[in-house]
Amino acid sequence: VQLQASGGGLVQAGGSLRLTCAASGNTFSTYVMGWYRQAPGKQRELVASMDGGGSTNYADSVKGRFTISRDNVKNTVYLQMNSLKPEDTAVYYCNTYYSSTYVRGMDYWGKGTQVTVSS
Repeated sequence: VQLQASGGGLVQAGGSLRLTCAASGNTFSTYVMGWYRQAPGKQRELVASMDGGGSTNYADSVKGRFTISRDNVKNTVYLQMNSLKPEDTAVYYCNTYYSSTYVRGMDYWGKGTQVTVSS
């Protein structure tokens, strides 16, 4: 499994960015796909995730501002980030793992993409 993330950059507060993560090496319809972030001096944290059925999970800090979506045909997950704040500055990592009722597979990670929000 390989994950290729793109779309990070520098944006002013209040602006928007869209992250894209393309997965390859398997069929991902039964995989959870999502985004984590890690700011300097902080632990990596979940930003948003979506399972194969479309159920989503968001960090409280991004609810109402970020939207996760996925295209199971293209094996791609997106993160639309609106109303960005300086505290959203971090390296963002794409993540995926197999998930079923009784099994959680290993995590796969993409290389991070830097998001910097200036005040």
